[in-house]
Formats: sequence, structure tokens, C-alpha cells
Amino acid sequence: MRNALHVLARWLFVVLLAWPVCLVVLGMNVRHRNRLPRDGPAIVTPNHNSHLDTLAMLTLFPLRRIARVRPVAAADYFLKTGLLGWFSLNFVGIIPIARKRGAADADPLAGCSEALARGEILIIFPEGTRGEPERMQELKSGVAVLASRFPDVPVVPVFMHGLGKSMPKGALVPVPFFVDVYVGQAMTWNADAGGDRRGFMARLSENMRLLGEKHERPEFE
Repeated sequence: MRNALHVLARWLFVVLLAWPVCLVVLGMNVRHRNRLPRDGPAIVTPNHNSHLDTLAMLTLFPLRRIARVRPVAAADYFLKTGLLGWFSLNFVGIIPIARKRGAADADPLAGCSEALARGEILIIFPEGTRGEPERMQELKSGVAVLASRFPDVPVVPVFMHGLGKSMPKGALVPVPFFVDVYVGQAMTWNADAGGDRRGFMARLSENMRLLGEKHERPEFE
């Protein structure tokens, strides 16, 4: 019963909020949607400019799969009040992650590892926080840690352009804007690590940068 209610809550969030905002208020043009994972375990790594990023990503997956698509979000922000935490956990389906170090033996990625072991699809923003509109920041290494633990799990880079202008950090209401979404080729630790976590992150950063260039120079698409 609890699981059925959880699935219903996720569906309601996508159908009543994510779809109307992203498909009516915004215009979304998605390139290579077929590269997104249909099943888990998998990791999807979009750039991060706006609170709309999570909504946009959720609309890219079939509704029947949405309960198994789990955005990873900062615990200190999304769990800071009881109501926000309840909504984020039950309707958005976040996996909360601590951005600050806790106990020395604590594993901040434990929830992510457990989700991958269950066969879920993680949406991880590797920049860690929203940056300046349409400017990608340096990527954090958490994705490489997870990839090293699950070396055969695909990691799919995604670059989104326009959401940072529609609803930048600090804005409360989105404004209509056309959004481009570029889905890259899947990576894996075994194929793309370059021998270590730093090499894997360098490859991921380069792939996301190249996806961004496709927006700037669509003739090379």
C-alpha cells in the first residue's frame, strides 16, 4: 500500500507540475532522447542552473518508469523544513545527500549506492549546486565514486540550455523560454575511467562541454 501511494505521488508531481511547466510554459527541444536509460541501474548527469532542472529531467522519462527515477538533492536545502522534506521525499522522490562532512566513517553516497543496487536511475547534478545562468561549474567527484563502485553502470551526460534564463537562482517564478536538451553517449567506469577517478571526471567534463558546444554550433550536431 505504501509503495502504491509513493508511485501515485510521483505520478501526480510529474503530471500536475513537471509536465505543465516544462511542456506548456517552456518549449523543450530534446536531442537524442533515445540515449537515456530505459531501465536501471543507471546514472544521468545534467548540468545545473535552475530549480527547473529536476522538473525538466523528469519529463524525459516514461511515466511508467518515473517511480524508479531518483533525483539526488542537497539534504541541507530540501530537508530544512518538515513540509518541504515530506514533499521532496514523497512527491519528488529525492535521495538526500549531505554536502558537508559528517562523522569520519559516514558515507554520504550510501543512499545513492543503495538505489543503484535496487536498479534505480539516479539524476545527479555533478556541479553540486546551481551556478550562474548558462555557465557550467567544475564538476564534483561523487559521480566517479559511484561509477567506481558500479563499474558496469552507464553514466549518461546531459546538457541543458535555457533553464538558467527561465528561472535562475533566486527567482521564484519561471518565465517562458525555449530550452534545448542534449543527451550524450553513455560512459562506464570500465571503459572511460582512464585509470582513476580524476581521469573519469575529466572525460565526463569533456563530454558535457562538447554537448554544450552543440548548442553553440548546431551545424556540428
